Amino acid sequence: MQLSHRVFGKIPEGRSVDQYTIQNGNGITIQIITYGATLSSVKTPNAHDRSEEITLGFDALEGYLGAHPYFGATIGRYANRIGKGTFVLDGKEYALFCNEGPSHLHGGKRGFDRALWDASPFSRPDRAGVRLAYVSPDGEEGYPGTLDARVTYTLDEQDVLEIDYEATTDKPTPVNLTNHAYWNLRGAGSGDIRGHRVTIYAEQYLPVDADLIPTGELAKVEGTKFDLRSETAIGGEIESSGGYDHCFAIRKRGTGLQKAARVYEPGSGRGLEVRTTQPGIQFYTGNMLTGIQGRGGKRFAKHSAFCLETEDFPDAVNQPKFPSTILRPGERYHQRTTFRFFCQ
Repeated sequence: MQLSHRVFGKIPEGRSVDQYTIQNGNGITIQIITYGATLSSVKTPNAHDRSEEITLGFDALEGYLGAHPYFGATIGRYANRIGKGTFVLDGKEYALFCNEGPSHLHGGKRGFDRALWDASPFSRPDRAGVRLAYVSPDGEEGYPGTLDARVTYTLDEQDVLEIDYEATTDKPTPVNLTNHAYWNLRGAGSGDIRGHRVTIYAEQYLPVDADLIPTGELAKVEGTKFDLRSETAIGGEIESSGGYDHCFAIRKRGTGLQKAARVYEPGSGRGLEVRTTQPGIQFYTGNMLTGIQGRGGKRFAKHSAFCLETEDFPDAVNQPKFPSTILRPGERYHQRTTFRFFCQ
């Protein structure tokens, strides 16, 4: 394992942003920056042993400081959407910043993706990684309680990227953390994702309203476009109805790591398998990418990447039938997601 470090730039307040590069013996390379606890780069070999970038991102810090759709960032305090930006907790109503129409999205105006995290790298013979820490103050973006959050990225010699999330609080508060990497297994900026073939191991999904807020129902995927239990070309659904931006119910919380999704791209031979301890996974097909200029000057257009965001259910704070996302003092939030890279 190889682990290196450099200064990636400085935020306007003058603090340095660090970048950590980790490479295993099989040619898998990942990079993490402390701004947003962001997975800023993943490079893997294709079937011809050519290493290429497979995530969307930027060459320089300025891109991450500007407006962008959460490329590779850690999302918090609450991933996905909260309807009307409000919730009631222990009899008190809380108002959050609504940054997507009538909804609160991905932590608000300045979520965890806009925070500078503290980092502690580590290295062992068979794995290396970075632990990142951020203390979200009481009242940040309208959330109650001081939240002590930790995210750990680990790459091993089995080509598995593991992301561990932990948190504690001094007041009851909603918590739902995830990573928002955008993937294109052909190579970032090399075209659309229509040829990718996806499998999502879910028998149910969460129907949503016009604002993409769950209705509270868990619906069966059988007989619908959401039945992705067997390998399905992404392109067919993009052409027929514009793509996906939906949460799939994949498991019951507390039953350990389970298979959530698998994606394979025949042209490159690259594949990605996702396992998680979370009950849901948001499958998003880049429907709202608008041609933003990213790494290498490439334009990331609509449907040029997909996301697989492992998470608790969206708007669970307002949905009594959904598993609770409330963390209380004395409890420990902990969840894990792994991404296994393969080539065939």
